[in-house]
Amino acid sequence: MNGLQDFLTLSYAELEEKNLAAKEQRMKRVPIEQIREERLKYLTDEKRIKAVTVMFSDLEGRLHMLDYDKKFLLKSWDNLTFDGSSIRGFTAQRESDLRLGMDWAAFYWGPSDIFGPGKVLVFGEVIDKDGSPYAADIRSVLKHYANGLYKEQGLTLNAANEIEGFLFAGVDAERRYHETGKFEYVNTGGYYHSLPGDPLRQFIDKSAEVQRAMGFQNEKDHPEVAPSQFEINYSYAETVAAGDHIQLYKLICRQIANKMGFSVSFLPKPVVGVNGSGMHTNVSVTKDGKNIFWDPEGEEKISPFAWDFVDRILTHGNDICLMLNSSVNAYRRLDPHFEAPNQIKASAVDRGSMIRIPLGNERSSRVEVRSVGPDANPYLVMLSVFKTGLDGTISTIENLRQAERYLPDNIYDALENFKKADWTTKLLGADVKERFADLKQASADRCPRLLGTFVKPQEVQYHHEVYNQFLWNLF
Repeated sequence: MNGLQDFLTLSYAELEEKNLAAKEQRMKRVPIEQIREERLKYLTDEKRIKAVTVMFSDLEGRLHMLDYDKKFLLKSWDNLTFDGSSIRGFTAQRESDLRLGMDWAAFYWGPSDIFGPGKVLVFGEVIDKDGSPYAADIRSVLKHYANGLYKEQGLTLNAANEIEGFLFAGVDAERRYHETGKFEYVNTGGYYHSLPGDPLRQFIDKSAEVQRAMGFQNEKDHPEVAPSQFEINYSYAETVAAGDHIQLYKLICRQIANKMGFSVSFLPKPVVGVNGSGMHTNVSVTKDGKNIFWDPEGEEKISPFAWDFVDRILTHGNDICLMLNSSVNAYRRLDPHFEAPNQIKASAVDRGSMIRIPLGNERSSRVEVRSVGPDANPYLVMLSVFKTGLDGTISTIENLRQAERYLPDNIYDALENFKKADWTTKLLGADVKERFADLKQASADRCPRLLGTFVKPQEVQYHHEVYNQFLWNLF
């Protein structure tokens, strides 16, 4: 930056202070009108901000960002229109105009060395022409569902996600996979093993620093089991905020890797023969500040309410599998040879179970849904897990929690289960369900039907997090 550009740059300590204060407001459910007034005043008074990055996610979970000039945004924040026909899973061309609302509570200050000076970030909400939340904006659907439960029953839905990924050599390694046919590790250490100065450790350290500055409240970070694999853990949040954290986590990791000359991949199984990447989703429900999953006298020390939650997810495990594992590549990960959570059962110890009951206490008692790929739409994951756990049916299958039942090992079976299930229609509505199925079918049809023993270029090339118009049209 040259001396003429007086744009906002804050230290990491200042960033953390601001982001934690915003996070606390969100957690305490400060009235949105008050937060909106504060944010608008801040943007007006802080002359060093040039632009506001507004973020939203498409139906498949791909993050989209628009930069609005600050002065324009201050005049037009309640009437931001965009063309939805170019967003996969959104509107048809004949009805392309959508609007973006501002979720002022989901406001973030990002480090200027990562996101550029003079910018702040905020999550947006897609609004239909009639002013209602847009049905294919799953973040808005999840927010409406969670807010309804809080108002009607005093329930707060909490989640913490353990997101694994790989760091590969070279920029744009995924986009160039159809040319190279392979990914190159930057580190061959393994679980917890990495020298302080090696590239994987430097990447993890930098990513953790940025997350800390953005109010994630980190817990631990480390290299994972596979070579060049990582996981950076942070604390739980209310379900919509938890989804936002996942999108920011992936954005931060990709941005830092790119600056280092590397690529981050959240493909569930980018390399055959080593452990894949998961997004273990830890969930709990609180009422009046009390964790209602906890019961010191209950089986595995969780309550009957929590066990009913588990039983409903097990009942609908095959129905919702496509939403938790939404890519062709995801079904390589559901392989029992690599601690894969492909058995539709619950266990405190068996890591091959779809659901694990971790050891907990009154504060940390939770249910861990292990069969989630890191490339799934995070808001769709939250919606399907919580709505199924709270509102689904419970099967009369004998010994439901330990029955010999398995998740599908290919996307075609998952698609068939998703399409024929009445529950997924109730969960998403018929229109959005059909749109999602069509998108997944289109990706599947561009890939070899049998996965085989090598990752095929098409399953990377037409992956929803990798594709662009140029790659899609190479088919």
